[in-house]
Amino acid sequence: MTNSKIHYFQLAIPDIPLPDKFTYPFCYKPHPLCMLAAKELQLYLSNRTEWKEELLSGKMFGVLIVKDEYGELGFIAAFSGNLCHSNLHDYFVPPIYDLLQPNGFFKKEEAQITAINHKIKEFSESEAFNTLKRELEQAKTAYANECNLFKAQMRRAKELREEKRRSPLSEEEKDALIKESQFLKAEYKRMEKSWKERLNILLIRWEEARSMIERWKQERKMRSASLQMKLFRQFKILNGRGEEKDLCELFMDTPQRVPPAGAGECAAPKLLQYAFLKKLQPICMAEFWWGNSPKNEIRHHGCFYPACQGKCGPILRFMLKGLNVEENPLAQEEFHEKDLEICYEDECLLVVNKPAGMLSVPGKEMRTSVYDIIRKRYPKATGPLIVHRLDMATSGLLLIAKNKEVHQELQEQFRKRTIKKTYVAWLDGDINDMSGSISLPLSPDYNNRPCQRVDAASGKEAVTNYEILSKKDGRTWVAFYPQTGRTHQLRVHAAHASGLNAPIVGDELYGKPAERLYLHAEAIEFTHPVSKKRIRIEKKL
Repeated sequence: MTNSKIHYFQLAIPDIPLPDKFTYPFCYKPHPLCMLAAKELQLYLSNRTEWKEELLSGKMFGVLIVKDEYGELGFIAAFSGNLCHSNLHDYFVPPIYDLLQPNGFFKKEEAQITAINHKIKEFSESEAFNTLKRELEQAKTAYANECNLFKAQMRRAKELREEKRRSPLSEEEKDALIKESQFLKAEYKRMEKSWKERLNILLIRWEEARSMIERWKQERKMRSASLQMKLFRQFKILNGRGEEKDLCELFMDTPQRVPPAGAGECAAPKLLQYAFLKKLQPICMAEFWWGNSPKNEIRHHGCFYPACQGKCGPILRFMLKGLNVEENPLAQEEFHEKDLEICYEDECLLVVNKPAGMLSVPGKEMRTSVYDIIRKRYPKATGPLIVHRLDMATSGLLLIAKNKEVHQELQEQFRKRTIKKTYVAWLDGDINDMSGSISLPLSPDYNNRPCQRVDAASGKEAVTNYEILSKKDGRTWVAFYPQTGRTHQLRVHAAHASGLNAPIVGDELYGKPAERLYLHAEAIEFTHPVSKKRIRIEKKL
């Protein structure tokens, strides 16, 4: 009972059996004990008036059910990042490394980098720097204007000389015209030389000023990179076997080879680290979002979310070694060949009804995919077969070509957006507008794959038309008519605050888990590559 970070449940725990295995953090359904712990933590957060503003902007929190040295059950809590400019709060476990400690190397080096930033800002905004910039721009403009004016004068003089040459001229007059041409050319070169000398002096001064700023920027870059690497080495991560590695070691074999900013500061690693340090037995874990959703990502107040792959993937995979962890649910085989229904077939293509949970094409996990089944059924088929894809969790109609030529023709129809698709979905919420269009550009969330994010700066165009079909018990039955085909387009457009702000029921990535994702590709309409007739196939959910 001496560990002040363990919170023993305020109310009597119902007769809830403990899980056989520890939570697989990247895809899970929160255990009832985690939900009870989260409820107590959320009550605590609701009473913290001093954190109200920051909590309103949104933050991820986590709970870890543990057994203490006496075998008594309780939970520990953590937040991602820092809370109100501090890593240390009584209710929560400490960070793996406190980079905000005032006398630590991080704060001291950060002050040096901040000083360089101020130096760059002051110099680039100084009167001397901007006066030099104006003088150079004005000189370049004046030089260009004088050159253009002189060239116009030379053209006019040449026209007059050509006009005179059309009349009989004496040798002296001919020589005078030649000398005039030579003189004007020489005058132009003298003018050009004079301007270049003046500009060169200004350019040298300008380059010296810019070089000074660039040297400061390079120093800032080197100091920042060095500081990051030094910081990452301070994160000494433990695992269930008692082994230890720093962040640099953990990310060495990843594609980026270096840890991303903020690695090691999420709630899940903090919780496991504290449990290992204090010899607590981890039972199960969950993370939830508290507050408003971020602008680009999709996070709903009070909803549970899996751990991110970008920042936490390599860390948690190491930390969980030594624990008896649940299998990845996505790696479990569930389907057989008979589960794939054919809704339309002719000599060159077919349309199948993909079950929810089946992959369209083979993935990293050893699961049966539509491609595997079709390749087995049609061994003589050529080409890539699968014309388009559906998310694993989405059910419905999938178009398949039996040869390469038909595949290319259908792909071209997708490219030209002449193929029409209709999806239906249950949304977790009551939508007011009976129809409309959503346009939110999307890009991959590299730190949280496979999620997508709304990205106005560099995202690809994504447009979805929708129509409300019915409403029942706080849910909305909707038809989606996607005009583009981006990854997770309908799921993001439904869940995002700037879209319908109502996630699809069962969307574990952008909403709340359920028995399945209630999104179904109900109809597809295309031009047959051979007959050239329009074909519409429909399969009700």
